[in-house]
Amino acid sequence: MKSTFLKPVKDNELFFDLYTIPGITEFRLKKLLTVFRTPAAIFQAQPEELVSISGIELKTAQAIVSYHRSAETERRIQAARASGVRAISYLDQDFPENLKNLPHMPPVLFVRGKIIDSDRLAVAIVGTRRPSHYGVRIAEYLGSELARSRVTVISGLARGVDTCAQQATLKAGGRTIAVLGSGIDVIYPPENRKLAEEIVQQGALVTEFPPGTEPMAMNFPKRNRIVSGLARAVIAVEAGEKSGVLNTCAWAKEQKRPVFAIPGRIGDERSIGTNRLIKEGAKILTAVGDVLEYLGMAVQEKVEQKLTLNEPERSLLELISTEPLHIDEICETSGLPMQELLSLLFQMEVRGLIKQLPGKFFVRA
Repeated sequence: MKSTFLKPVKDNELFFDLYTIPGITEFRLKKLLTVFRTPAAIFQAQPEELVSISGIELKTAQAIVSYHRSAETERRIQAARASGVRAISYLDQDFPENLKNLPHMPPVLFVRGKIIDSDRLAVAIVGTRRPSHYGVRIAEYLGSELARSRVTVISGLARGVDTCAQQATLKAGGRTIAVLGSGIDVIYPPENRKLAEEIVQQGALVTEFPPGTEPMAMNFPKRNRIVSGLARAVIAVEAGEKSGVLNTCAWAKEQKRPVFAIPGRIGDERSIGTNRLIKEGAKILTAVGDVLEYLGMAVQEKVEQKLTLNEPERSLLELISTEPLHIDEICETSGLPMQELLSLLFQMEVRGLIKQLPGKFFVRA
């Protein structure tokens, strides 16, 4: 008996069907694709052809041959189609270049948004879900500066550092890719649904998990290998002793991606993990230029862009001179809200444009 479907189907939509078949694991799917190349060819195969492949048992072969798409699967596929979700395999041309030929590569990714050639120049920003105020500022600084340098930011859409970095990237007009630990239609945490929609417009959501997959704890260590794999380097902002950030960095090491870490204060529980990474060989990151320098050829293209000022920064630089100016006076003269001002001053300080003196005074560097 041949597999049957409720309606005519597009070839790559058959990946949705394959994942509903009992016995189809990531390992077996990769084996099947290696031989048959497309999901349509898998469904058209005879049982004896399927069982001839190492790892494919008769029970699994029979399930493929007798498969009938359910109304629920049809509903999920229609919803995915309506929201622009597509499935791509490692054999497809638009499969992310940075993931190809990596060990433990996912055979299929579900994608919403666009992955483009320039996304090969990408850096992952990861960190605790409960960052300090300093951690928030660092994540925002890195996201915005990488965006201005036209480097794609990879992260996991998690609370905390991930959210701060990806929001800052979007605000600066950059591209970002969010790697989910759930189905493409299950945004977690739910409060990041709006952010997810914004990312679709300036990047992509990607996941190896089929639609409908809930964000179970076991999914995230697996997700982390894609976060590091999509990037050319990984930056750890803040991480506790048992943070998932350490798992991402372990994957990066296996994938031969360099790890950069923000040094933290001794005794700060949010810095135990990042300080340990440095002790174990991670590169210390003190400015975004450290990672841009690692990217090699890209650095020369970034220098002029890196020094570009947006309008608020330009106004502040004109206001702040070589004479110390108190933050209250800067706030009053500039008319900027204090929180926005603090963020801008911090970014300008890290970029070497201004210096902070004791007593919250600022001068031009």
